[in-house]
Amino acid sequence: MELNIKEVDGIAYKVFSPVYPVIAEQIKDKTGINKGLCLDIGAVGGYLGMELSKITDLSVCLSDKMLKNTYENIRSNGLGHKVKTLLGNVNEIPIKDESINLVISRALESFWADIEKIFKEIYRVLTPGGTAYIGGRLGISELKDQVPSKMKKRNKEGKGGIIKKLNDNPIAIIEKALYQAEIKSFAINMDESGVWVTIRRLNTKH
Repeated sequence: MELNIKEVDGIAYKVFSPVYPVIAEQIKDKTGINKGLCLDIGAVGGYLGMELSKITDLSVCLSDKMLKNTYENIRSNGLGHKVKTLLGNVNEIPIKDESINLVISRALESFWADIEKIFKEIYRVLTPGGTAYIGGRLGISELKDQVPSKMKKRNKEGKGGIIKKLNDNPIAIIEKALYQAEIKSFAINMDESGVWVTIRRLNTKH
């Protein structure tokens, strides 16, 4: 089936528009990083990265398959001076080692098939002292009622999303992937808002 880029972008904005500012604040509060370089991977439309750029001094790079739409979104929001686009595959991020202060994404579900390799790539591009904040679903539980019920029907996995996909217990599987990727400093949070993984690259050698 051919990907309808405009439809996907429309869903990302019209359905989930209340989500992005809340997750951006959550990322800012939980990581404590508000300057340097940020990479938003799997950035459908670029909305999360753009919201984060509005409340921090971060320069944001959006890695997305829909670059034309993403570029138009950046321009319409007047953020061309802070936000750029990057064409690339999350399995082989086209960025040099230890160059990104903050990696973000709310596309954990789409990474599942290659999650160990993707964790390795995320860790590789983080600067010493850098952080990644990767998750799925809405961001906070209070937002779930703001997503129209018709969108929930689109989810072929049912109400559970990533949680149902991973038999309601993703933490052990994510932990295993992180350990296999030789990442030692991480935290996983799972609640009604979804699953969120924080990865920190320590200042000492890996």
